[in-house]
Amino acid sequence: MAKGLKVFISYSHMDEHALERFTKHLSVLKREGSVREWFDQKILHGGDIDREISEHLEECQVFIAIVSADFLSSHYCYERELKRALERHEQGSMRVLPIIVQPCDWKASPLGRLKALPKDGKPVADWTNENNAWLDVVGQIRRVIAEGPSTRPDQSQDVSGNKSTPTSKYRVKRDFDEVDKLEFREKAYQAIRDYFQQAAAEIGEVEDIKSKFSLLGDASFTCTVVNRARTRGVAHITIHARSGRHSFGDISYSFQERADPNTSNGWFQIEADEYELYLKQNGMMRHDDNAKLSPTEAAANLWEEFLEQAGISNG
Repeated sequence: MAKGLKVFISYSHMDEHALERFTKHLSVLKREGSVREWFDQKILHGGDIDREISEHLEECQVFIAIVSADFLSSHYCYERELKRALERHEQGSMRVLPIIVQPCDWKASPLGRLKALPKDGKPVADWTNENNAWLDVVGQIRRVIAEGPSTRPDQSQDVSGNKSTPTSKYRVKRDFDEVDKLEFREKAYQAIRDYFQQAAAEIGEVEDIKSKFSLLGDASFTCTVVNRARTRGVAHITIHARSGRHSFGDISYSFQERADPNTSNGWFQIEADEYELYLKQNGMMRHDDNAKLSPTEAAANLWEEFLEQAGISNG
């Protein structure tokens, strides 16, 4: 049986260039089996267009709209595909993700109440480097995959092993022992490692950027990004997951290549409240001291700090 999140992509044929760029940036997610995308170009000659679109619209878990003035003016995209997708979104059986590719009056449409991509709904066309916009889009899709596609999940499970109730509005108090924390650290490190490995592969496809990811052992890795458009555009990071009296937190990081475990620019500490385990970040950069981070959020924050070392921003 095929695995991965099944995604329906709705677009105006006037935006085929945007569709092509988007699907290329999805290549790593597709190779690893996290995503299976579908759009009307996959219909074979002689196929029943309306029937196949309707069938896939019902089967897919995520609806991605490539939004432009042409999309909003398309009767088929707007009145048929988007209308049904929003109905399923309200039912909790599908998540709708708008990608704004051109400036348009999308905020006045039903999409205006949804959080749009890229960051802050800034149109892809307005980014200095459109590859950075698509990279931000793919990063957000990774978060959707990690969280689960449903807008109202029946049951979710995070890296700490905690399960939410069907409506996810109830929280159950519990105690966490050392084994819970050890297991959380292992899974949190794996989540951060996988995030960096996948993000490094993605950004390596961006023009003027090179990247390299290397494992250093079972509980450490190093990553390098080179921004060839900048004289000093090189960033290194080494991350270690370790414990002990003289260790820096539970997961430490240094902005050096193959850094020694006894050096650190910052670290994540595992903490717990009455309901869940989480990560708290400490380091030289300014952070929200009260932030309770999931492993994916920790990875995203650290990746952004890391890129800044090479003069690269997600937007």
